[in-house]
Amino acid sequence: MNHEVSPADYKDLVLFLATAGIVAPLFKRLRINPILGFLLAGVILGPFGLGRLIPIAPWLDYVTVDNPDEIAQLAEFGVVFLLFMIGLELSWERLRLLRKYVFGLGAAQVIGCSLALGAVAMMLGQTPVAALAIGSALTLSSTAIAVPVLAERKRLHAEGGRATFSVLLFQDLAVAPILITLAILGRGHGEFDARGLLALLPAAMGLGVIVLVGRLALRPMMRSVAKAKSEEMFMAACLLVIISAGLVSSLSGLSMALGAFVAGVLLAETEYRHEVEVKIEPFKGLLLSLFFVSLGIRLDLSLLVASPVLVLGTAVGLVVVKAVMVFGLGRLFGLSNRASGEAALALAAGGEFAFVLLANAMDAEVVEPAVGQAVLVAATLTMFLIPVLTGVGARLGRKAPAETTEAPDGVDLSVEEPKGRVLVVGFGRVGRLVGEMLDRHDLPWIAIDRDPRLVEQGRRAGHRVYFGDAARVELLERCGLDHARAVVVTMDGPEAAEAVVAAARGHRPDLTIVARARDARHAARLYELGATDAVPETIEASLQLSEAVLVDIGVPMGLVIASIHERRDEYRKVLNRPDALGGRRRRLRDAG
Repeated sequence: MNHEVSPADYKDLVLFLATAGIVAPLFKRLRINPILGFLLAGVILGPFGLGRLIPIAPWLDYVTVDNPDEIAQLAEFGVVFLLFMIGLELSWERLRLLRKYVFGLGAAQVIGCSLALGAVAMMLGQTPVAALAIGSALTLSSTAIAVPVLAERKRLHAEGGRATFSVLLFQDLAVAPILITLAILGRGHGEFDARGLLALLPAAMGLGVIVLVGRLALRPMMRSVAKAKSEEMFMAACLLVIISAGLVSSLSGLSMALGAFVAGVLLAETEYRHEVEVKIEPFKGLLLSLFFVSLGIRLDLSLLVASPVLVLGTAVGLVVVKAVMVFGLGRLFGLSNRASGEAALALAAGGEFAFVLLANAMDAEVVEPAVGQAVLVAATLTMFLIPVLTGVGARLGRKAPAETTEAPDGVDLSVEEPKGRVLVVGFGRVGRLVGEMLDRHDLPWIAIDRDPRLVEQGRRAGHRVYFGDAARVELLERCGLDHARAVVVTMDGPEAAEAVVAAARGHRPDLTIVARARDARHAARLYELGATDAVPETIEASLQLSEAVLVDIGVPMGLVIASIHERRDEYRKVLNRPDALGGRRRRLRDAG
């Protein structure tokens, strides 16, 4: 029996899509971070916003969210996809280089802030176990908000941004141990039960399974899907990797986001990382927007009216205590004053995992529901401040003298290839030869190709070759188009070459673009699309034959090279001349 479709079943979905369609462009036009817009929209559309006015105006039921719990469950995937994308930006080697900040500064921040905030909670009358639960929940900051804001302001790879990301990464790693610790302390009204430590074993086994399977099966699976040359199947494979890793992590007692992060790190070492980034980016953006809306929906403003001193005092105290602690720890770990200040402001607010920890603490009767709800409202209010605090920190960091993207310990989280490289699009015989010539002149380069077989061959030869469709400017950006010195298009397909030239020129008007052309007519078309130089195969073959025969019959080499260059310049002028189309076509016919 088929289920009858009711418009009410899709009301929440339609409300969210309408919100996304209105909030994002409106707030961008106003030059306000859209995150604030989604949070505010959640407050308005939630049961504690317009929902409270339904008894007075029943028609408001049509513009309020009915099932916030269902939305929150789906919205959690926003954080999962975000952590996966962050993992794609890293590698095991980069994580090793960041160990000082991740396991040093990050661990110190979690422990120090938990104890400091817990001590404040105890002074306000909470039991030691309840104080520890509140302190642990509030010490965690918002990865979902802070990281996108830092990336938008291009501060993620600065000294303060690296420190912020490292601390956020350790916080994500610490969620499961904190949950287990709270469960152990909460059992028996605060009595410690060492048997609870065995709960850490499944978590370690789960991570081991993700890493082992990822190392053995991830690249072969992606290669097999890429050979099918199906956009849909490739996207399905990407989603399978993220959700599978998240589920394994969740079943092991860890967060789904952490499992997705590990999967991203594993994929970062493969040739498919940039294509995966392009495929997943729309999902991440949409789900993150839903996540911010869901946070706003949970904000019960009535608690702010009922207990303004408690809620606002908790919010202010949280920001102050965390900012002071992070600044001091940053200086202790060798960060500059400005970088420490930037990290302190970015990490000062509460985070999304506070909902998870406090919900568990309230269910276990460790924290009283009234206190827990008030603390959650305070944490949510501080999350509204993250874009503002991060913006102030970014301006503070940019004022640092002799600013550099290198951290004091040499860790660089930026792109894996150096700036000023050359992008070689197409890695067949022509592309390989271009790469060899660039190597002879010590010029850095990377290559892109749609054929997984050519990509695999290039990787085995030790070259930096990535799988993907270079006709999409998003992929070119992921490969470093913004800082590229030149783009060389070596593809033999005329339409594909034209698409790449058009995409690159549209994004970078100042870029040097050299493209391979099939013939003179194709070269003229590439010039029209913005190529700096188009090299027709037929003309170049004729010039090389002419050079060989002239040298072989005794004409001096210098005269031959000069005449070849002169003739090549004449062809280039003919192909580039903005004359009438008919005249251009006649010259093209004459040119061969």
